Amino acid sequence: MMQPDEIKEIKALPLCELVNLALQAKLQHRGKKFSLCSIINAKSGKCSEDCRFCVQSAHYQTDAPIYPLKGRQEILSAARQAKEAGAQHFSLVTSGRGMSSDEVARVAEIISEICALVQIKVCASLGILGKPEFDLLKKAGLVRYHHNLETSREFFPQMVTTHTFDERIETIKAAQAAGLEVCAGGIFGLGESEEDRISMALTLRECRVDSVPINILIPLAGTPLADNPPLSIGEILRSVALFRLIHPDVPVRLAAGRETELHDFLGSVFMAGADGMMIGGYLTQRGRTPEADLKFVAEVKALWSI
Repeated sequence: MMQPDEIKEIKALPLCELVNLALQAKLQHRGKKFSLCSIINAKSGKCSEDCRFCVQSAHYQTDAPIYPLKGRQEILSAARQAKEAGAQHFSLVTSGRGMSSDEVARVAEIISEICALVQIKVCASLGILGKPEFDLLKKAGLVRYHHNLETSREFFPQMVTTHTFDERIETIKAAQAAGLEVCAGGIFGLGESEEDRISMALTLRECRVDSVPINILIPLAGTPLADNPPLSIGEILRSVALFRLIHPDVPVRLAAGRETELHDFLGSVFMAGADGMMIGGYLTQRGRTPEADLKFVAEVKALWSI
């Protein structure tokens, strides 16, 4: 396990050396694995929380769609499409601080049906919940819970004031106590420093998460971060490489922002240690087609074999 002194030493390396170390760590600990997941925005908008990066917050004037929990048939159809597109995990994502007991019960019923009829691993991101809710969801067939830290403990209060960093940690622990895997990561480009990203990575390691998704901020109109300057390609690559070295044996997954912020350098991130991605679009933004993503994955795996 890489210690803080070692991290300080390697982050001073030139980018090419850091990326090479990260790729070696990925191939040594993860082999040629490449994981794919897909999500459905199952409930959108009118969120009570004030996350400064999110278009679904009711605190900001945005054009995000607003609708209640989708019906079972629409979610089942999306799960089938995810499996056909090659995803191994399918996640139900809902806006809001958490869910009512009735909503959790409805989600549990839908999860049971997906497990029976689609046979894809089911994940969920339903906000802040407790162990009783997680017990019900696990019994229904939920495999993994997604709950991002978003950023470091130190920078978090500048991004969110309606709940605390500790509440996010407690939610992760409650999900794990129920026997669920946890997928947790954050967002690059909020205005945080490299030290903030390293701090987040170390906290995620302390939490023993099973998958680390990395989003790159898409500055969207109406949010307080709409005018945030983009990170440089080099800074993104350095940060992904550091996450891989701090988390050598778990999937490091690229999600929102990978196309819009990386452009022609998308392939470089997978040479810097990333080995998973979300396909089929994000919560409120479209991604590339699944066909284009699957072709891209095949090309990345070919490069790893050289």
